[in-house]
Amino acid sequence: MSITRPKMKSLQCLTFAVFCSVAFGDTVVLTNTGKKDGSNLGLFTEWWETSVFYQIYPRSFKDSNNDGSGDLQGIIQKLDHIQDAGVDAVWLSPIYKSPQVDNGYDISDYRDVDEIYGNLDDLKQLLDEAHKRDIKVILDYVPNHTSDQHAWFQASLKNDSVYADYYVWRDAVIVNGTRTPPNNWISEFKGSAWEWSEERQQYYLHQFSVAQPDLNYRNPAVVNEMKDVLRYWLDFGIDGFRMDAVFTIFEDAQFRDEPLSGDPNSGPEDYGYLTHTYTANLNETIQLIYDFRDLLDEFSANQSYPRVMMTEVYSDIETTMLYYGTESGSRKGAHFTFNFWSFILGLQKGFTSGQLWTSIYNWFNYMPRIYTPNWVLGNHDQSRVSTRLGPENVDALNILISILPGVQVTYNGEEIGQENGVVTCEQGYDPQAIKNCSTFNQTSRDFERTPFQWDSTVNAGFNDGAEPWLPVSQKYLETNLESQNVTGINSHYNIYKQTLELRQSFRNETGYYIVLVYFDSLFVAERILYSTDDYYVFYYNVGDQPVTASEYAPGANATVVVRSSNSAYNIGDLFNYNGTLLPQEAVLVHLGS
Repeated sequence: MSITRPKMKSLQCLTFAVFCSVAFGDTVVLTNTGKKDGSNLGLFTEWWETSVFYQIYPRSFKDSNNDGSGDLQGIIQKLDHIQDAGVDAVWLSPIYKSPQVDNGYDISDYRDVDEIYGNLDDLKQLLDEAHKRDIKVILDYVPNHTSDQHAWFQASLKNDSVYADYYVWRDAVIVNGTRTPPNNWISEFKGSAWEWSEERQQYYLHQFSVAQPDLNYRNPAVVNEMKDVLRYWLDFGIDGFRMDAVFTIFEDAQFRDEPLSGDPNSGPEDYGYLTHTYTANLNETIQLIYDFRDLLDEFSANQSYPRVMMTEVYSDIETTMLYYGTESGSRKGAHFTFNFWSFILGLQKGFTSGQLWTSIYNWFNYMPRIYTPNWVLGNHDQSRVSTRLGPENVDALNILISILPGVQVTYNGEEIGQENGVVTCEQGYDPQAIKNCSTFNQTSRDFERTPFQWDSTVNAGFNDGAEPWLPVSQKYLETNLESQNVTGINSHYNIYKQTLELRQSFRNETGYYIVLVYFDSLFVAERILYSTDDYYVFYYNVGDQPVTASEYAPGANATVVVRSSNSAYNIGDLFNYNGTLLPQEAVLVHLGS
């Protein structure tokens, strides 16, 4: 049966919260217009809370000097594209000086730029050019570990009196006359998390690659050093930080063995073989994130806009929420901690409308109401969304996350529907994958890191013909920015631009309702603007058979404002509630005030 569009005043929040939710079976209503002391509580008041953050994988973005690797000058050359798309901030994966064992996440100097990417002057130029376009610049910050080539570690190897305890060192355990590691901890990159040093005659901890020794945050000098790194880049002009793998920063002071997980799919060398009770998400780690936030807030207090912190945490959803801060807000942590639950961990290819509904609702349900939601489709560690969830769903998902409240995060290439590339084990760089070529196709992260596909010229316009560090996907001939950035065609990129343009119109709203509902394979999201009584309704056929939208017909004429690339609708058409929506077709319509 048809559903009459709900009037705003008929919806009641149960509490005077900044963000309330009311669930009605398979319908959820979300609002930030709760009344308290007679005034509206606006949820989003700072620049970042409604921004689109665009992750750039620098080595694969644009090679300006034709040496095979992307660089800072290449990013500068493409800032106009980023501005044209409607992006508010770029996040650069690591550009620091590094031996590149783990593609820059093994840092040998936190205060310098690796020559692959350029130098500090190039970074300063990038900052200036981005800021001219009102684009913020976010750096990746890697707090858990350094490179084994870092000066601190080299001094620690020698048991230098200043740096001896900068890393986590332990004596060997002798079992039946044989030297063994201090405990059973396993690296995320397989095998023991401990490596023996002949020079120091002790083991050091590495929760990732052997070339990435863990810093010892129980040493106050290390905490101060890493805070100074943050201050250095804030003074340089950086607008914030994406903090890598923060859940591993502290480990158990007693170095106790971790219990077996019982996972039947994990062997003794696999990270999943253990439950990481003593190496992940310790209370001290969360408190340190709160301290980092204090540092950013202190700096921002004397600036015209706040500097931001976003954290990477792969954990259960309840633990993940702790990184936002305390529920009351008495201590604040990340401005937002990445939402991997809705579209990465929560969905698989062939997902249903109910699974999509649940994946979005769960984030709202667990997130403390005073914090800001965020929506992430992919990143450099996950198969591209076009590959993982299907290219036929890319437009719908980009439209959907643009109308959901909060932060939107785009991985470079998602705006054109770029898919994973093809990389052999011999061509690969992912350190945990190239250890075993027999499992490379299942474990490597190189596929989602292949060069951006700019056009149909040599190497997809990534450079002028030099062999790229990773091979360009041959799909660039059919999927590239130049062929999609044409006025009047309904391409992935034009759809992405249209959604971001519409998203801009939501920014001055002090109140809204979000309605999420599903019927069989039809998923519906409705955004109702409080001040203008404008209604936007998103219809998405998640299934593989045609459906109609008649199950959710608000009873008013609706005009198409954005539609997926497989849709027969044109912008400005009247939407037919009784018409057919094709499989994976998505249409966003506007009902005027």
